[in-house]
Amino acid sequence: MRTQIKANFRKEFFAYFRTGKIAIIASVIIGLAVFSPLMITGMGALLTAMSDIYDELGVDVSIMTEMLGSNSSVGVSSTVSDMTAGLIVLLLLLNSAAGGEQKKRTVIIPQSSGLQSLAYILPKFIIYPLSAFVMTVIAVIASWAVSIMVFEINDLAFAGVLLAGVLSGVGLMLYTCFHLTLGTATGKAGMSAAVCISASIILSNIFAFTSMDYMFNPFALNLLAATVLTKDVIYGSEALDIVASVLFTIGIMVLLYFIALFAQNARKIDNSGNEIEL
Repeated sequence: MRTQIKANFRKEFFAYFRTGKIAIIASVIIGLAVFSPLMITGMGALLTAMSDIYDELGVDVSIMTEMLGSNSSVGVSSTVSDMTAGLIVLLLLLNSAAGGEQKKRTVIIPQSSGLQSLAYILPKFIIYPLSAFVMTVIAVIASWAVSIMVFEINDLAFAGVLLAGVLSGVGLMLYTCFHLTLGTATGKAGMSAAVCISASIILSNIFAFTSMDYMFNPFALNLLAATVLTKDVIYGSEALDIVASVLFTIGIMVLLYFIALFAQNARKIDNSGNEIEL
C-alpha cells in the first residue's frame, strides 16, 4: 500500500507540474489578483479625466472617484470577494485528475489490477487542494502589495490581509474537493466542473445580495474574508467563530474525501471486454 501511495503521489505531482497546469493556474489566480487593484485605479483615473463631461450632464462622480482612488482596502476587497475566474480555470484544468483519466482509460481501478482506492484518491485530496490554498494566499498578499503602491492610503494591516487570504484559500480548497469527489465518483469530470462552477457563481451572488451571516457558511468564505480584511486584530467570540468556520469547512472536505473513497470502493469495473462497464 505504501508503495502504491508513493507511486500515485509521483504520478499526480508530475501530471500537475510537467504539464504546466500549476503554472497556468498560478498565473491566472495571482495575475487576476494583481490586475484587480490596477483596474480599479484605472477606473478612478478615467472618471477623473471625464469629470468635466459628467459635470455637464449633472452627474456627480466625485464620491465614486474618491472611493476608487483612495484606500488600498478597495483593491484587495475586490480580489478576495470574487475569485470566480481563478476558480473556473482551476477546476477546468483539474478535469483529468477529477475523473477525466478514468474516461480516457489512462487509469484503471479494477480489483484485478491491484490498485487500491486509497492510493488513488489520497494524493489528489492533498496535492490539489493544498496548492489551491497556497496560490490563493499568495494572490491576496500580492494584491495587497500592489494596492499599497497604487492607492493613496494603506488602511490594511498584514494580519488582516493574511486572514483574508487564508479564508479565501480554504474556500477554493472546498470547491476543489467537491470537484474531485464528484468527478472521481462519476467519471464525468466535465459535468463535475460545470456543477461546481455554477454553484460557486450562483451561491456567491445569492449570499452577496442577502443580509445573512457569513459565519459558519463554507460557501461564503470569500465574502467573510472581505468583511475581516480591514481588521488587524480579531478578539473574543468573533475569532472563535472564524476558527470554527474554518474547522467546519475542513470537516466537510474530510467528509468529501471519505465519500470519494467509498464511491471508488463501491464501483465495479470489468475490463475483460473492450469497453469499461460501470
